[in-house]
Amino acid sequence: MRVKARIMDGAAMDRALMRLSHEITEKNRGAEGLCLVGIKRRGEPLARRIAENIARIEGVEPPCGSVDISFYRDDLQRVAENPVLRAAPLPFGVEDRVVVLVDDVIYTGRTARSAIDAVLDCGRPRAIRLAVLIDRGHRELPIRPDFVGKSIPTSRAETVEVRLPEYDGDTGVYIIE
Repeated sequence: MRVKARIMDGAAMDRALMRLSHEITEKNRGAEGLCLVGIKRRGEPLARRIAENIARIEGVEPPCGSVDISFYRDDLQRVAENPVLRAAPLPFGVEDRVVVLVDDVIYTGRTARSAIDAVLDCGRPRAIRLAVLIDRGHRELPIRPDFVGKSIPTSRAETVEVRLPEYDGDTGVYIIE
């Protein structure tokens, strides 16, 4: 596995996240009734950054939480013979809120579908929207993000890697082959 290309550096990621934050508040007509849910693992810090950006834009920081979609995966048996199943509670209610799911990369759509199931187990939101930093294509399910930082055409043999200081000590988006 080698780095084929660096698609975004830290400054480009910050700009994309700020643009996503503006698009989210514009579509929602402000921050009222809005909450952000990061899909563990890298969607979690991205959701926090978007929440902080929205606070700068609107003067109100929306509630922000995360979901672990391990329990909701449709390939659970392939992941482990005896998987550990955990519920995905959020630190706030989702009833009648607009939930924005946040993830680093959308590929097949299966992770997003699992996250939608996790949110619905927490209540009935007014709407669920999807924000992703990178859309790399190759959907297997009819799921399309509402907000996209950057679309990157890739082959199935390539991997898109989002690196964040919380996990990697580096910031950037890379295509790995």
